[in-house]
Amino acid sequence: MSHLRIFPAPSHTPGEGPGNPDDDLSPLPSLESNDPGTIQAELLERGIRFERWPARQSLLSGADQEAILKVYADEVTAVQSSGGYGTVDAIRMTPEHPDRETLRSKFLNEHTHAEDEVRFFVEGQGLFCLHLGHEVIQVLCCADDWIAVPAGTKHWFDMGSAPSFCAIRFFNNPEGWVAQFTGDPIASRYPLLN
Repeated sequence: MSHLRIFPAPSHTPGEGPGNPDDDLSPLPSLESNDPGTIQAELLERGIRFERWPARQSLLSGADQEAILKVYADEVTAVQSSGGYGTVDAIRMTPEHPDRETLRSKFLNEHTHAEDEVRFFVEGQGLFCLHLGHEVIQVLCCADDWIAVPAGTKHWFDMGSAPSFCAIRFFNNPEGWVAQFTGDPIASRYPLLN
């Protein structure tokens, strides 16, 4: 089930500042919701598009990128025609994926993109964490969730220690996923997907 949590962002880097005793504490959310309408409204208020689309059909366990994109050809066409996303791929992660730890570590570092990050989850779940000014927004995206994070938004993504998801990714950059890492350790202060 999709889930939204809104947290306050730290006002300073842990260890810097006036010896804040909260440096070692994880912040508490100011809002939590499983309601799709609330999630959509809260995200839209912050410039993030979120929709629920039906994942029309289960994928075969060995489905490769070509098979995944063929099953969801109508959704791919709809997104491409509305947003100019000329490059599309599918990422499928399982607990047995040989690169799961390396990819998780990379995605968990706060970064930005020069383009929108658009995903349609067709299986499983993943946790998008958005650093927007004085807030950190965590969106647990599950099958049927479509999310569009605007270019330049600071964020990180957690697929968990035993990842299990499939997402169709839309790019307006022919190179695909290209990140600029901020070097901010903020992600370490917030809950992970486990």
